[in-house]
Amino acid sequence: MIKHIGRHGEKKVVVVYRTIPDQDHMALVVYPDNMPTSIHDPIMMTLESTMGQQQNVLADALFKQMLPDGRNQLKALHEQGFLKKVQTSQIVMTPDPKSSVRLDELNKLVKEMETGDEARAKLAQADADRGIQPPPSQRASTETVVTQTAPQPTQAPSAGALSDEDLALNLMEQSKQMVSNAKGMMKEADRLKNEARVLQGKKPIKKTAKKKTSA
Repeated sequence: MIKHIGRHGEKKVVVVYRTIPDQDHMALVVYPDNMPTSIHDPIMMTLESTMGQQQNVLADALFKQMLPDGRNQLKALHEQGFLKKVQTSQIVMTPDPKSSVRLDELNKLVKEMETGDEARAKLAQADADRGIQPPPSQRASTETVVTQTAPQPTQAPSAGALSDEDLALNLMEQSKQMVSNAKGMMKEADRLKNEARVLQGKKPIKKTAKKKTSA
């Protein structure tokens, strides 16, 4: 199964952004058959890569990859006018030869799933605020949902191309969120380690503040 691939009429498309801000009925796509080999091949390699297939929005993967000439892949698609706005209802996603789904229907399903995850996280946080603890078997996964925030995907421009400043700001924001997530994961690992020690009848490890040494 290959994500981000579909059809617009009889033409093959690669869906870069599934929706556009304030225009949920529109998507940004490229027509790979219309691109020169120097751009087509690197873009398709990114799409088919592990990173490309893990991203819900292909733009997030393109944003991190370069063309052989050193240009950012996402920026190059904007600058050369390959990104086109198409109604989501006119795009049929084809993850494999035997499966197909309209993009607007897929977007609706994804939104419902994301809303459900957010609701569960908020409920878990509300329970925690009231002092209600979930069973140990569920606590780790619940707390992970509450404490970690996935890096926000690069937003599609409502009009025009992304500027260098927009790309830089997006990259900085993603790096900050990744650092924050890493800290949260370390805290969660320490908590689980101490919980395991308690179950083994051992004392939990208490972290002591490091003393500052004077020069």
